[in-house]
Amino acid sequence: MIGFIEELWQSIFTPGATPTLVLATHVTFALLVTLLTVFSFLTRSIHIINLLVLALLLWGTLTWFIAELEKTKDLKDNDQLSKDESGKEESTKVEAPATGQTTSSSTKTSVVKKTRKT
Repeated sequence: MIGFIEELWQSIFTPGATPTLVLATHVTFALLVTLLTVFSFLTRSIHIINLLVLALLLWGTLTWFIAELEKTKDLKDNDQLSKDESGKEESTKVEAPATGQTTSSSTKTSVVKKTRKT
Protein backbone atom coordinates (compact mmCIF):
# COMPACT_ATOMS: atom_id res chain seq x y z
CA MET A 1 0.00 0.00 0.00
CA ILE A 2 2.87 2.37 0.77
CA GLY A 3 4.39 1.60 -2.63
CA PHE A 4 1.13 2.50 -4.35
CA ILE A 5 0.96 5.82 -2.50
CA GLU A 6 4.55 6.62 -3.45
CA GLU A 7 3.82 5.76 -7.11
CA LEU A 8 0.67 7.90 -6.96
CA TRP A 9 2.64 10.83 -5.57
CA GLN A 10 5.23 10.50 -8.37
CA SER A 11 2.53 10.16 -11.04
CA ILE A 12 1.02 13.49 -10.01
CA PHE A 13 4.19 15.20 -11.21
CA THR A 14 4.49 13.07 -14.37
CA PRO A 15 2.81 14.43 -17.52
CA GLY A 16 0.03 12.32 -18.96
CA ALA A 17 -2.23 9.68 -17.49
CA THR A 18 -0.11 7.09 -15.71
CA PRO A 19 -1.63 3.69 -14.84
CA THR A 20 -1.35 4.44 -11.11
CA LEU A 21 -3.25 7.71 -11.48
CA VAL A 22 -5.94 6.04 -13.62
CA LEU A 23 -6.39 3.28 -11.04
CA ALA A 24 -6.65 5.81 -8.20
CA THR A 25 -9.24 7.78 -10.20
CA HIS A 26 -11.40 4.71 -10.78
CA VAL A 27 -11.18 3.57 -7.15
CA THR A 28 -12.07 7.06 -5.91
CA PHE A 29 -15.09 7.32 -8.19
CA ALA A 30 -16.24 3.81 -7.28
CA LEU A 31 -16.14 4.72 -3.60
CA LEU A 32 -17.96 8.01 -4.27
CA VAL A 33 -20.72 6.29 -6.26
CA THR A 34 -21.07 3.62 -3.55
CA LEU A 35 -21.37 6.24 -0.83
CA LEU A 36 -23.89 8.32 -2.78
CA THR A 37 -25.94 5.21 -3.57
CA VAL A 38 -26.14 4.28 0.12
CA PHE A 39 -27.03 7.86 1.05
CA SER A 40 -29.73 8.01 -1.63
CA PHE A 41 -31.42 4.88 -0.22
CA LEU A 42 -31.16 6.14 3.35
CA THR A 43 -32.30 9.72 2.80
CA ARG A 44 -34.46 9.46 -0.35
CA SER A 45 -33.30 12.99 -1.12
CA ILE A 46 -33.46 14.24 -4.69
CA HIS A 47 -30.29 16.23 -4.03
CA ILE A 48 -28.28 13.09 -3.28
CA ILE A 49 -29.72 11.40 -6.38
CA ASN A 50 -28.71 14.42 -8.47
CA LEU A 51 -25.19 14.22 -7.03
CA LEU A 52 -25.10 10.51 -7.84
CA VAL A 53 -26.09 11.17 -11.45
CA LEU A 54 -23.49 13.93 -11.76
CA ALA A 55 -20.79 11.68 -10.28
CA LEU A 56 -21.67 8.88 -12.72
CA LEU A 57 -21.60 11.27 -15.69
CA LEU A 58 -18.26 12.73 -14.60
CA TRP A 59 -16.79 9.25 -14.13
CA GLY A 60 -17.97 8.23 -17.59
CA THR A 61 -16.54 11.40 -19.11
CA LEU A 62 -13.17 10.88 -17.45
CA THR A 63 -13.10 7.25 -18.57
CA TRP A 64 -13.80 8.33 -22.15
CA PHE A 65 -11.12 11.05 -21.97
CA ILE A 66 -8.51 8.60 -20.66
CA ALA A 67 -9.38 6.20 -23.50
CA GLU A 68 -8.95 9.01 -26.04
CA LEU A 69 -5.56 9.89 -24.53
CA GLU A 70 -4.51 6.26 -24.93
CA LYS A 71 -5.64 6.25 -28.57
CA THR A 72 -3.65 9.41 -29.25
CA LYS A 73 -0.61 7.93 -27.53
CA ASP A 74 -0.92 4.73 -29.61
CA LEU A 75 -1.26 6.71 -32.85
CA LYS A 76 1.78 8.79 -31.97
CA ASP A 77 3.79 5.66 -31.19
CA ASN A 78 2.72 4.04 -34.49
CA ASP A 79 3.67 7.20 -36.41
CA GLN A 80 7.09 7.20 -34.77
CA LEU A 81 7.58 3.53 -35.69
CA SER A 82 6.55 4.05 -39.31
CA LYS A 83 8.76 7.14 -39.61
CA ASP A 84 11.72 5.28 -38.14
CA GLU A 85 11.18 2.29 -40.44
CA SER A 86 10.71 4.25 -43.65
CA GLY A 87 13.60 6.65 -43.07
CA LYS A 88 12.32 8.98 -45.73
CA GLU A 89 10.52 12.27 -45.67
CA GLU A 90 6.76 12.26 -46.17
CA SER A 91 4.99 15.41 -47.28
CA THR A 92 1.31 16.32 -47.22
CA LYS A 93 -0.53 19.37 -48.48
CA VAL A 94 -3.81 20.67 -47.13
CA GLU A 95 -5.63 23.62 -48.60
CA ALA A 96 -7.76 25.80 -46.36
CA PRO A 97 -10.91 26.58 -48.40
CA ALA A 98 -11.94 29.77 -46.62
CA THR A 99 -8.55 31.51 -46.69
CA GLY A 100 -7.20 30.15 -49.95
CA GLN A 101 -3.89 29.28 -48.29
CA THR A 102 -2.00 26.06 -48.83
CA THR A 103 -0.35 24.50 -45.81
CA SER A 104 2.59 22.23 -46.51
CA SER A 105 3.98 20.09 -43.77
CA SER A 106 6.75 17.57 -43.66
CA THR A 107 7.77 15.02 -41.06
CA LYS A 108 11.32 16.39 -41.05
CA THR A 109 10.56 20.10 -41.42
CA SER A 110 8.21 22.54 -39.81
CA VAL A 111 4.87 23.67 -41.24
CA VAL A 112 5.18 26.13 -44.11
CA LYS A 113 2.30 28.36 -45.24
CA LYS A 114 2.07 29.62 -48.83
CA THR A 115 -0.49 31.95 -50.35
CA ARG A 116 -2.08 30.77 -53.57
CA LYS A 117 -2.46 33.23 -56.42
CA THR A 118 -5.88 33.17 -58.05
